Amino acid sequence: MPWFRIILTMVPNARLGTRLPILILMLSLSPGAIPPAPAAESSCCGAITERGKQLLAVLDGMNVESLWLSHEHVNWETGEPDKGEDYTGPGRSTHCSAFAAAVGKRVGVYMLRPPEHGQILLANAQAGWFGSPAGLRNGWLPVKDAHEAQSLANRGNLVVVVFESPDPHRPGHIAIVRPAHRPTRLLEENGPEIIQAGQRNYTKTSTKVGFLAHPGAWPGGVRYYAHPIEQ
Repeated sequence: MPWFRIILTMVPNARLGTRLPILILMLSLSPGAIPPAPAAESSCCGAITERGKQLLAVLDGMNVESLWLSHEHVNWETGEPDKGEDYTGPGRSTHCSAFAAAVGKRVGVYMLRPPEHGQILLANAQAGWFGSPAGLRNGWLPVKDAHEAQSLANRGNLVVVVFESPDPHRPGHIAIVRPAHRPTRLLEENGPEIIQAGQRNYTKTSTKVGFLAHPGAWPGGVRYYAHPIEQ
């Protein structure tokens, strides 16, 4: 049990030329009463493997915050603008699906992309394609939840998060899951860590933030798919 002691002592004060009474409160705790230090939050989804680190290097090298920018028509593979500054035609909005397809091509994994489908409303088409017979034939498998999605990315698999808009005339969204040390609490609250192009491009953010512009997406409207990357 803890015990307390109060001590009255006199301390000289040179400025006032006198001595001032000071009360000192002493608290003693028995060893068992010392509160433990808070435990560090554990990572939810395993260590980042060598393949995971190789995938991170590819993702960080995409320079997504400077390329695939919204309000420009871009080359889907490079993210570079490919029309003049005065271009006002279609295909200038956002480029999440083009960026995801470019990542896939960079690591040797096919997903629906130009020329099989144009860039306009491509994310909606991709979201339906991953779970279709064509997507399964191309090696894509559904992932049950955010925990498995982050775990597979940490082991070096290409993992996508997709949202198919319920309005076929409005764009959906797609992002790539980054390998990351993700505390369980943050994973449950905000989802896997992602890289994306979109209304705002992020090298690193959460699924919750990345899908904010799409009502109904987070948390119940997103789906995950994964594909192994051949070395």
